[in-house]
Amino acid sequence: MSSHSRHGVTDVVLPRLFHPVEVAKALGCSEWWVKEQARRRRIPFTRVGGSYRFTAEHFAEIVRAFEELPLQPIRHVSDPDPVRLHQVRGAEPVVRLKARRPRRALKFQSPNVAC
Repeated sequence: MSSHSRHGVTDVVLPRLFHPVEVAKALGCSEWWVKEQARRRRIPFTRVGGSYRFTAEHFAEIVRAFEELPLQPIRHVSDPDPVRLHQVRGAEPVVRLKARRPRRALKFQSPNVAC
């Protein structure tokens, strides 16, 4: 009996490798972007025969890497909205913003004209 197991190479389950075009299509971006991010080592990848390939785990990591979380925790619908309660009470008046003159208009303004 040899030192090898009785299972052959065909019994090994290999991970599916995705091409950059497949990852790009799933992410809704260009194939160039996927390759460029891999080239700059910003996203995980496997290089097989000089080509970029991606596993399902790589894809999940890419999605997590570019995920943006909310700045404030998510509130439940039953929680009262403090901004809305404040507006209902009307404690503070609404502040109106006033536009200022563009810089290009100030450049060509003569020194005798007041704003």
